[in-house]
This record gives sequence, structure tokens and C-alpha cells, in this order.
Amino acid sequence: MNYSYTNAKTAALTCHNLVVGYTDKPVISNINLSFETGQFITLLGPNGAGKTTLLRTLSRHQEALAGSIRVGGQPLTQLRQADLARIMAVVLTDKVTPPLFTAFQFVALGRYPHTGFLGRLTDKDNDVVLAALAAVHADDLSHRDFADLSDGERQKVLVARALAQEPKILLLDEPTAHLDLKHRLEVMAILRNLCRDKGITVIASLHDVDIAAKISDRVALVKGGAITSWGSPEQILTSETVADLYDFRTACFSHHLGSIEIRGDQYRDRVFVVAGMGKGASIYRMLAKRGYGISTGMLLSNDLDCYVAAGLGAKCISQPPGAVFTEETRNLALREMEASDMIIEANHHTNGPYQENQDLIRRAAQMGKPVFSFRTASGRNETDGIIAVADSSELFTAMEVHCP
Repeated sequence: MNYSYTNAKTAALTCHNLVVGYTDKPVISNINLSFETGQFITLLGPNGAGKTTLLRTLSRHQEALAGSIRVGGQPLTQLRQADLARIMAVVLTDKVTPPLFTAFQFVALGRYPHTGFLGRLTDKDNDVVLAALAAVHADDLSHRDFADLSDGERQKVLVARALAQEPKILLLDEPTAHLDLKHRLEVMAILRNLCRDKGITVIASLHDVDIAAKISDRVALVKGGAITSWGSPEQILTSETVADLYDFRTACFSHHLGSIEIRGDQYRDRVFVVAGMGKGASIYRMLAKRGYGISTGMLLSNDLDCYVAAGLGAKCISQPPGAVFTEETRNLALREMEASDMIIEANHHTNGPYQENQDLIRRAAQMGKPVFSFRTASGRNETDGIIAVADSSELFTAMEVHCP
């Protein structure tokens, strides 16, 4: 496929009929992409798809097999190394362990394209290094030995060194690999801010689809030797495309939620959840990981619970918002409830669109099925056959007792 931007004037980097790989083996072919200035571009794909090979080719760490790359309108092959270093900075996954360097000295290495023959730092160079450390929230690391830093601290210092080059383009290969959650989120926020505040074009390979969906301006899906999709994450990252990209069988990416839901095996009893207003989402997830079959209703189709239920593969009885629940919807919910082994009332609403669900609860109690409810103490009735629970832990304890 031929994916490209129409506005070439703002392109920081373009690829035309590019083929990347090794002497005897093309890895990705027919790459026609144009990356705009100041955007965050993510390369997504399984291991071995060629994301790193593409980044190494864009950064001239290895030669292209065919086609062309232009940086700011100039052929990549014609740029002198010193000129390219003033335009492009690279943070690859290669392990960097320089001896006897402080973080400040290591970041100062990024100034080499701007220093004279002797590489001496001027006051301006020192200011740029300090500003780069500040941009990645690493001011307090400047005097520490680089070798003593944690993985998260090292990653921030590596990005700072790249920033010290004052690049227009920043290429990163798996910048969040081996980082804990705090540093992963911090590094990604820093990179996103570089696009907005400094107009830097960031091109990064990632595995985290959730983060890519929330942070990227454009995503390229890489699989099977080709760019299979290219565009905004809102358009490109659907449950179908992500499942195809990573060969998902037991998980589903929800483009409404921007996250992946992990489906259960459904080897236990079937549970009908009366939900709405997002009250059922956490219950569905807990049921799924415990192996329960799940159905839910009656819901409006734009409710958060609908999206989570769909991601988990639960059967969802719903209808579009803006109207009272129809007789058909009520009958579908009742039939599904009758086929279930137990009922959970996650949402107890006595007014608004979900008040009609109270009839479902009454009917469930009449069927003699176990009904578990999160109603407040004032809303519980000891004679209505409903088993009151205070929280999810108490819920699952009660379920084991009543439905072992």
C-alpha cells in the first residue's frame, strides 16, 4: 500500500519506495511515508517485524536496499555526518555503559556537532546541556555517575543527550523497554511535550498499544514485510487491526477505551450483570479473569459498560440512547437472565434511564436465582431475596458460598 501525507511542505522526513533490510533479505518493502514536523509517530508491530531495521535505516546506521529518504527535503545520503547530527538524534536499544562519566558529561557528548575541533564546551553549550537535563526532569542526576543510574534514570539521560544535539527529528527504539510504570509514563510524557513545545518530530517504535493510542499523532503498523496501515490512531487502531497485527486470540483492543481487554476462558457458571453508568466495568473484568461466562443488560449503547463488555466478549443487551427501553430489549434481557446461573446488581438506579432494570432484579428474585447486590444499607430489603455485599471481595466470597 502507498500511505503518505498530502502536505509535503511540513514534512520533516519522507520515504519514497524505500526497502529496508539486509544484503540478502528485505525486511520491509515499498515504504512511502511522510512525517510532519512536530508530530509523534509510533511504529507498532510484533517482534521481528522490522521496526528497529527501519529506524536504523532512517538514521543512516545501515544502508537502504532501495528507494530514497529525504530529511528536510535533502537526500539523506548526501548529508554530511556533522550536518545530519544537527538535524537528527537517535536513541537505540544498544546498551550504553560509558566508564567514569557523570550524567552531565554524558549528556554533553550530544554537543559534539556544535563544538569546535577540540570539542570544548562554551557557556552556551553548558546551558544547553543543563536545559536538556531539565527537559527530562533529570536535573538532580547531573553529578551522579552514569553507571550508577537506574534503568529509568539512564533512559532519561539518554534522551537528554539526544536533546543536547538540538535536533529537529528524534528517533527512538523501544524507549520504554525495561522501565517501571512511573518512568514509562514520565518518559512518554516528556517525549510528547517535546513535540508540542519544541516542534521536534518524534519517531518511536513501541509495543504498548495503549500508550500509542493515547500519545501518537500518527501510527504505522508493521507486519509481514510491509506497512499494513498508516494514519491517526483514532482511525487505524481498531479491535480488528490490532488483533491482526499481534494475532490476538484471547484479548481485544477497544478503540473506544484506548486499552486492551483480556478475555476469560468461561469455564464456570454464567452470570448476568445488571449494570450501567460504568458500574459494571470492574465487575466484568473480575468475572472474566475468574472464568465466569458474562452477559449484561439493559444498557445504552454509548455506556462505558457496553465498551468494556464488548472488549471482554460478553453478551450485551443494549439499544441506542435517547429512548426508553423497548419491549424487545426487555425480553432479550429476561431470556439472557433466565439462562444465567446467578445475577449481580452492580448498578441500583431508581430514576433515570436505568430505573427499568429494577424490574429485572425483581424478576430474578422471583426466579429463585441467587441475586447479589451492591445496594446501600438503606436500599436493602431482607425480604426481597437479595444477597447484599459491600465490595467485590465480599461479592466473590458470597458467590462461592451460594454457587460453589
